[in-house]
Amino acid sequence: MSDKEKKPVKIVETILRDAHQSLIATRMSTEQMLPIVDKLDEVGYHAVECWGGATFDASLRFLKEDPWERLRKLRDGFKKTKLQMLFRGQNILGYRPYADDVVEYFVQKSVANGIDIIRIFDCLNDLRNLQTCVHAANKEKAHAQVALSYTLGDAYTLEYWTNTARQIEEMGADSICIKDMAGLLLPYKATELVTALKKTVHIPIELHTHYTSGVASMTYLKAVEAGVDIIDTAISPFALGTSQPATEVMVETFKGTPYDTGFDQKLLAEIADYFRPMRDEALESGLLNPKNLGVNIKTLLYQVPGGMLSNLTSQLKEQHAEDKFYEVLEEVPRVRKDLGEPPLVTPSSQIVGTQAVFNVIMGERYKMVTQETKDVLLGKYGATVKPFNKEVQKKCIGDAKPITCRPADLIENELDKLRGEMAQYSQQDEDVLSYALFPQVAIDFFKYRQAQQTGVDEKEADKKNGAYPV
Repeated sequence: MSDKEKKPVKIVETILRDAHQSLIATRMSTEQMLPIVDKLDEVGYHAVECWGGATFDASLRFLKEDPWERLRKLRDGFKKTKLQMLFRGQNILGYRPYADDVVEYFVQKSVANGIDIIRIFDCLNDLRNLQTCVHAANKEKAHAQVALSYTLGDAYTLEYWTNTARQIEEMGADSICIKDMAGLLLPYKATELVTALKKTVHIPIELHTHYTSGVASMTYLKAVEAGVDIIDTAISPFALGTSQPATEVMVETFKGTPYDTGFDQKLLAEIADYFRPMRDEALESGLLNPKNLGVNIKTLLYQVPGGMLSNLTSQLKEQHAEDKFYEVLEEVPRVRKDLGEPPLVTPSSQIVGTQAVFNVIMGERYKMVTQETKDVLLGKYGATVKPFNKEVQKKCIGDAKPITCRPADLIENELDKLRGEMAQYSQQDEDVLSYALFPQVAIDFFKYRQAQQTGVDEKEADKKNGAYPV
């Protein structure tokens, strides 16, 4: 095989972010990660995804760790490999849109602390919500990757995807990711989509999917044959189920073909050996639910992400209405259509799912409406691909006038105000960003940190800070 014929597929390893986020609720600690960094660094990965997504929240809230400190330690350890993060556009890593100055500062600090590649997505694929982040990444000389939140529906034609990809390239993105969070992309559809995108844009295309529906490895195979440049995989102990296909399996699949990665299976086996006891421990403690390891074909039948299905089940259980499960599943696509057919990914999946539950339980559609549903219909999350159902909009928000501008245009710069609010706890520039995203959780963490440093318990530290009357 001549070198000209070779086109090795590049691999992004997700073990330090999405793999443990999908399977064990993002509970892997920095201490568990650091001993294996040297070996991960030797593999030859295109990048290791290790930050962003839910890691930030989970570090502060559950692990009592500073996420910025984790990033710095990982950067020190990885000498050759690029570090990648996931970024929710104008929502950064939180659940509301932030002012542009906060978004820009977050990008600046992420890059300064060691991030090379920023994957940026928006739950409505509203590119206006990604612009500030892309420009900030360009300014900091980081690699700005924009994700297409992949979904199915009348609006999501090949023409829709290629037009959006063209706009992403024009916006200044360095690459595009097909982000298939629900595992809905089927193998031959992947061939079709990748082929069309490769004809449309000149920047690299990456594919990210989840094994939830059982087709992911086949989808990767067809996508790579169609010319996709990069795929996301997870080392085998934390692969499959709601995570990604296994790194070693994909490496072996492409061995001896033009797409051969050249990775050393012995080295990958050593890395897998390191993570296997963690998996066993998580299974034993119940942190890893065996249900998350199986194939959930309902994902394909109802086009509803796995996480959303489990949310619906628990909401119905609370209401003692488990018998209404299939009625709710049938209501989900109707609500989604009423709300402009958004992709079902955080937070749109939760908004649509909860509203569907209310519609069924109340016996009348939109008799009870969540604030989030109103906000979608008011344009506060951005523009949807299709127009809203006018009658539903009228019933939910009355005569209120929806906004049509970019939601963040209505948010004043907030960095100085935030700095003032948390000044007494600040020990590093980055602390204001932790506070901006999760105010109460960050304050709790700052108090804990102070107590650790001074050797006094948290109540004593609180007294000093005036949180408790002395």
